[in-house]
Amino acid sequence: MKKRIFEYFTKREILLLVLSYSSVIISYFLFDHSDLLTLTASLTGVTFLILNAKANPLGQFLTIVFSILYGIISYRFHYYGEIITYLGMTAPMALLALISWLKHPYKGKKSEVEVNTIHKTEWLFAFILTAAVTVIFYFILDALETPNIVFSTISVTTSFAAVYLTFRRSHWFAIAYAANDLVLMVLWTLASLTDRSYISVLVCFTVFFVNDIYGFINWGRIKKRQGVDNQT
Repeated sequence: MKKRIFEYFTKREILLLVLSYSSVIISYFLFDHSDLLTLTASLTGVTFLILNAKANPLGQFLTIVFSILYGIISYRFHYYGEIITYLGMTAPMALLALISWLKHPYKGKKSEVEVNTIHKTEWLFAFILTAAVTVIFYFILDALETPNIVFSTISVTTSFAAVYLTFRRSHWFAIAYAANDLVLMVLWTLASLTDRSYISVLVCFTVFFVNDIYGFINWGRIKKRQGVDNQT
């Protein structure tokens, strides 16, 4: 098992995993040593990100698990936008993405999805759909008196773009998630001003940002190796 892990992940990826896990665990014991749910969610998040970066469908299954855990954490701070986004949008879309990824293995290899290319017409459709979702969610969040509603709404926008691109197997999904990470870093910075235990969640999304950037770079490599059309 250990040998397979070292054969599957590159030395760079193993180093990224070790640093990510270490950052999450250290921040947990420094700021939030009483809430195992936060630690579990963070470690699950790091794991699904590295698997997503490898274009492995198992990453989408863990995305569903993370969404449920993160939804519970968000409920505690009344971040209703995050609850609705992750439980009502990210988790269901991750399930659809899991099905899509399993249906499109690269040359029959179930551990790697075939990268897809999105063309101009679909980009326009995705933009219009994302804008519509943003407007609808803004009014929902406003009705729920969601704290920091501007950033919560932007989080919905970036999250929807990310899950849509993930479902469509586009390497740009990682950039959308990285943008979402930046928004969440702002949200949880604001939350940590009220309760310092949320600093561990802030560290979590900082780690996520680094991993998503790596995911984008690695999907670029995978796309090139698969010989996918570069047209957009």
